[in-house]
Amino acid sequence: MKNYFFVLVVFVSLFSACSEKENVYTKMPVAFEKPSNFPEPTYDFQRNPLTDKGIALGKKIFYDGVLSSDGTTSCASCHEQTFAFTHHGHQFSHGVDGREGTRNTPPIQNMAFQKHFAWDGATSHLDMFPIVPITNPNEMDETVSNVIEKLKKKAPYKKMYEEAFDNGEITSENTFKALSQFMLTMVSANSKYDTYIRNETESNFSSEEKKGLKIFQQKCATCHQTDLFTDDSFRNNGLSIDPKIQDVGRMETAFDSKEKYKFKVPSLRNIQVTAPYMHDGRFLTLEAVLNFYSDGVQNTENLDPILKQNGILGIPLTTQEKQAIIVFLKTLTDDTFLTDKRFEP
Repeated sequence: MKNYFFVLVVFVSLFSACSEKENVYTKMPVAFEKPSNFPEPTYDFQRNPLTDKGIALGKKIFYDGVLSSDGTTSCASCHEQTFAFTHHGHQFSHGVDGREGTRNTPPIQNMAFQKHFAWDGATSHLDMFPIVPITNPNEMDETVSNVIEKLKKKAPYKKMYEEAFDNGEITSENTFKALSQFMLTMVSANSKYDTYIRNETESNFSSEEKKGLKIFQQKCATCHQTDLFTDDSFRNNGLSIDPKIQDVGRMETAFDSKEKYKFKVPSLRNIQVTAPYMHDGRFLTLEAVLNFYSDGVQNTENLDPILKQNGILGIPLTTQEKQAIIVFLKTLTDDTFLTDKRFEP
């Protein structure tokens, strides 16, 4: 972890220097459409505007094992569209040679609206994010320089880079910008909840779904804010510490003891299809997650204050309230997103 984070820090500096000379884009622009119920994007599209050729290039790279040392492990190996681009059913990510990591694969969705990426916020820029899995020995176990050299030798990348970027060069900057362009198109905003909240259909929420929404707003929305269903913050939610892994979370990248055991608050969109849950995939069902919050929260170091009110740990939830919340959470499943042919290989 520490080694690839150091590589990330160094590369950010190099990338910033390279970015001073901006590419001039003349390709077919693709408009980014913000869902009306979403906040404003945080991604700077002026520095990397979406183009049809850029997105196509990013998509090809996303599904290509060229990013890994074994030539077979691609981004899509752990990010499957059917499951909101997670590794459904796998507690931990599996990388080259079947190596197992220590964290559950987070989804790829609504990336344009996020400020931090990875469970520990290893990077605060989407264009930098691929460096993390590429250089992680348990994921792709490769170097950025090797990836670029392999791309230069592999057809038809030469033509695709020429079509995507005016300088036509196969560089790390263009590679990561292309990947970003593809991921930025992955907007999930067409669930049953969305059509209801935007008044696009008549009141199609059942009484139980409305009840679950109300309870969710009262007891869960402090962390899972806005229609992104995350405040993009890092919090310690009181999970017991696995003595075998000893994952310290955000402290690994922030180098601050106050961040110990804090992990990024995940979005709950498409939560029905992204099991297992938590950064270490310890819970297999939504029922288990809610049972944890009502009865399993531990008073660990840096526990978030909202989970310890008046000396009581966790969130008070009755069995009926849990059932209603789960009914509501299922309305966040976006079948259009999960089957969108634009994202298929």
